[in-house]
Amino acid sequence: MTAYFKNQGKTLFEVLIDLYVQYGFYKEKLISLTKKGKAGADEIKQMMKNLRENKPEILGGVKVAEIRDYLALEATNLNSNEITKIDLPKSDVLQFITIDGDVISARPSGTEPKIKFYCSVKESLLDKSQYESVAAKLEQKVENIMADIVKE
Repeated sequence: MTAYFKNQGKTLFEVLIDLYVQYGFYKEKLISLTKKGKAGADEIKQMMKNLRENKPEILGGVKVAEIRDYLALEATNLNSNEITKIDLPKSDVLQFITIDGDVISARPSGTEPKIKFYCSVKESLLDKSQYESVAAKLEQKVENIMADIVKE
């Protein structure tokens, strides 16, 4: 595959940017927070409890459309308040889906005082020349989401 694009005078990076223009620019980021000892484990449990009880309606300036709670095995549509069942094994995971299609997942460790946040954000990339500015915008979007979700 690399030889094919090389024969066309393109690098793999250039091909990747072409795909971003065609399908959208996606950025994935993992944020891991580690706390200390039993107090840290309790803090993470409280963080998950707060997210369940005070469901965020906006993350990073974007409206949350759906919240999936894999412990309760329920998905809540925030526009209609319709609740649907999730047919998967129970797990202490929360997932927030924005109207832009961004997906933010919160998953605490079961064995140590650690919580991980998986952020998947996207934007349109209309032209290759926008790559740097859209990449910076996506990075800022992740930072804004995390500022909303982790209020220490």
